[in-house]
Amino acid sequence: MPKVSVIMGSESDKEIGDKAVQTLREFNIEVDYRVMSAHRNPEELSEYIEKCDSEVFIAIAGLSAALPGFIASKTIKPVIGVPREVKLLGLDALLSIVQMPPGIPVACVGIDNARNAALLAVEILALKYDELKAKLLEYRSKMRGR
Repeated sequence: MPKVSVIMGSESDKEIGDKAVQTLREFNIEVDYRVMSAHRNPEELSEYIEKCDSEVFIAIAGLSAALPGFIASKTIKPVIGVPREVKLLGLDALLSIVQMPPGIPVACVGIDNARNAALLAVEILALKYDELKAKLLEYRSKMRGR
């Protein structure tokens, strides 16, 4: 089954990261869940990205929110950034993620919206895995019934 890496910039992001992991597991997607800072341990993070067999990365970060861009600069796999509300209502993190330089794209979801990041990862994977496409259609159908 496909694999998604959920990486948080610090342990304080765990509450948000848990939401992404829970959603991915609802779709039976294997998750590699880690805390790695682009600022505090960039060499370890670079090595992880280089050796990682995940197909999509979800990066959760606040403040300068360098993590999603750092990951995107080291891989051609899709990276989804989740800005955290830490300061400035999360707008600092949101702007850091959406204002990536040309050639290093990062998808971005709403502030603290890790569930949508996970669903976007599932949508990306559903392009390759038909069983995920079917699960997404079922999920959307259930949402309409609410």
